[in-house]
Amino acid sequence: MKEERAVHPDFQFYLKYKDQPLIDLYEGLRTFVWSQYPDANELLYHTHALTSLYTVSEKMSDAFCLIPIYTKHLNLGFTRGTLLADPHKLLKGTGKLMRHIPITKEEDYNNRKVLHLIQAAIALALDDLDTKTVLTGSTISKIKKT
Repeated sequence: MKEERAVHPDFQFYLKYKDQPLIDLYEGLRTFVWSQYPDANELLYHTHALTSLYTVSEKMSDAFCLIPIYTKHLNLGFTRGTLLADPHKLLKGTGKLMRHIPITKEEDYNNRKVLHLIQAAIALALDDLDTKTVLTGSTISKIKKT
């Protein structure tokens, strides 16, 4: 695994306004996700939620999961969640492809059931990858500070 990565300053600018327990939960989940695929690129957005997205290339369309942070909660989202086997019924949502796991404590993500979902999502993203990626393990901010 690559060394732990600092949160990008653009993301940190908004993250600091969240409650500390939510920040801690995000940082733990972020480390957990990246530990499963250290070469993932992290794309950062601030729209309706402060979001970090993890992708096997530089493109959003090649993402395998994301962490949207809302005012008082966060989720572990799977961009192709409906395509993943979910025998434990962890995934929530009604979108055409997207599904998520509500995360309220470390035990919600730090377990073998979630680990298997992340690994399956990575495998699916890699199988669908049709071009060679240039960047690996990079953070790319798409955040426009106001």
